[in-house]
Amino acid sequence: MADGVDPLWEMVFSWLRLTEQDSGLMLQPWLREVRRTADRQVVGAGVRMLSVLTPLGSYFPDFMTPPEGADGLASGLDAIRSTPRARLREEFDLLTAVCPTPAWTRPIAAGDAGALTDVTDNLARYHAEVIEPYGEMIHDAVETDRVHRTATGDVEGLLRGMWPLMNWRPPVLEVQYSYDRDLHLGGRGLRLVPSYFCRRTPVAFADPGLPPTVVYPVLHDWTWQRQLASGHRREGALAALLGTTRSAVLAAVGTGATTTELAERLGFSLSSVSRHTTVLREAGLLTTSRQGLSVLHRRTSLGSALLSSHN
Repeated sequence: MADGVDPLWEMVFSWLRLTEQDSGLMLQPWLREVRRTADRQVVGAGVRMLSVLTPLGSYFPDFMTPPEGADGLASGLDAIRSTPRARLREEFDLLTAVCPTPAWTRPIAAGDAGALTDVTDNLARYHAEVIEPYGEMIHDAVETDRVHRTATGDVEGLLRGMWPLMNWRPPVLEVQYSYDRDLHLGGRGLRLVPSYFCRRTPVAFADPGLPPTVVYPVLHDWTWQRQLASGHRREGALAALLGTTRSAVLAAVGTGATTTELAERLGFSLSSVSRHTTVLREAGLLTTSRQGLSVLHRRTSLGSALLSSHN
């Protein structure tokens, strides 16, 4: 289990969160703050570069997330600048086979030192705007997840506890992904890296020759529970976190309510209520079950604790 945050993986996932339509409930405060305070030119340049060099899809070059990133931003950027030319050519060949790249990437693919320095300079500027100001928040979430995952003190308990992100069927760890692939460790061990900005599906290096690594999304519920246990309360914080509409939906559920009942209580359309309950359910704040022709929503213990702590 990684000891802390890997800044290069966080940058790769963060550009996806900045550009997708629904970046997730827990990331909304970060997203609003970045949009409000960050240098738009720097963020835009970083997103454009990352979207080309680490595109959403079945492949992106491993050289952008070297294992040295575990030792911090400086070590990771040094590793990118030191990537062997043969590896760059091979990885860009794989990249262009699935996603054509613009002309400005050719010097990078050729291993031009100046082009690689430009890449790392852009990454450093992007990190300073999007990741660094929120370092404490990201570190706390990653550390909280790591502590919970390793609480059993043994590898078997750790791997079983990765469900539903991964399924431990000894001696195989299964991860749902968009294509089938087997990675044989061959005695090398497996490094698990919790990530703040990763969502839905764990990710691994494409090159089986690199140190076996799986980067997975932290469970943000644990961060909320820790904050609630610590008594962190501020007026209006629930609405700031969830938005006024979703906080109203969470409150209106009461001891249980159908989608129709919520629409009537709040004066919202059925489609609007359905949209918001889906988000709250994915965030672990509601459960949904079908009763006949109706769908019944109930607050989870986390949803109730979050609501009561801000009343």
